[in-house]
Amino acid sequence: MEDSEIIELYNQRDEHAISECSKKFGAYCTSIARNILSSFEDVEECVADTWLHAWNAIPPARPNRLCVFLGRITRNLSIDRFRREHREKNGNGQVAMCLDELSEVVGEDSRIEDSMIQKELLETFLRGLAAKDKDVFLLRYWYLMPLEQVAARAGLSEGAVKMRLHRVRRALREFLEKEEIL
Repeated sequence: MEDSEIIELYNQRDEHAISECSKKFGAYCTSIARNILSSFEDVEECVADTWLHAWNAIPPARPNRLCVFLGRITRNLSIDRFRREHREKNGNGQVAMCLDELSEVVGEDSRIEDSMIQKELLETFLRGLAAKDKDVFLLRYWYLMPLEQVAARAGLSEGAVKMRLHRVRRALREFLEKEEIL
């Protein structure tokens, strides 16, 4: 089923929208949650919550790319669950490492994805990156992949990935300062 057809099911408040989303995007959303959460039950719950959040958001939202819309919901729900469960264990695990790395640039309380203006700025920044840098950045900070997996996917050494990420974070900070966000 096409994304537009699924969105139309949501608009009509037809419960088949949820089952169609689960069929089409279940594995994708599960992989996002699994990269963030270690418990299979937590992963399942976040994916189920994704369908509920989509049900509550559509309408009025009418996403251009349903895959990205659902992935973002899953990612945010998973990060929120991770933070709730690990409040006292800051710095442990993959998610905490990624969030710590980015907090150097955008601050701990910043949520770039929450603001439409900041989202557009981030997209502008990403468009200006070389393809390899953009891929490495997204694999690490959007999909929250461990460094060794990012290196394998990008065909680079872990050291090269770390250096690229450092340079991209520095460039992002300079970009945000230039745009007077920081």
